[in-house]
Amino acid sequence: MLLIEMQLMENEKMELRVGSKSVIDLAKHPIAHGRSKHIETRFHFLRDQVNKGKLEVVHCKTEEQVADLLTKPLKTSNFEYLKNKLGMAKASN
Repeated sequence: MLLIEMQLMENEKMELRVGSKSVIDLAKHPIAHGRSKHIETRFHFLRDQVNKGKLEVVHCKTEEQVADLLTKPLKTSNFEYLKNKLGMAKASN
């Protein structure tokens, strides 16, 4: 809602890319079983947003997960690939 109010985004569905198919299943299909009892309130909020059509949870292969650039040690080739995908460039002096 903040992005819409700041006119940085039109009123459309936001896409959330995750690497776990289990997370996608839980977001789309509220299954009440023992393994999902520990889910925190914030995840129920995300499920609610999916049900309202404001959020779409889609699978993203690990190799394409741009956030890994900031959170994991990567091989140089993977680092360069994700850096370029993010649009980062070497600063000139």
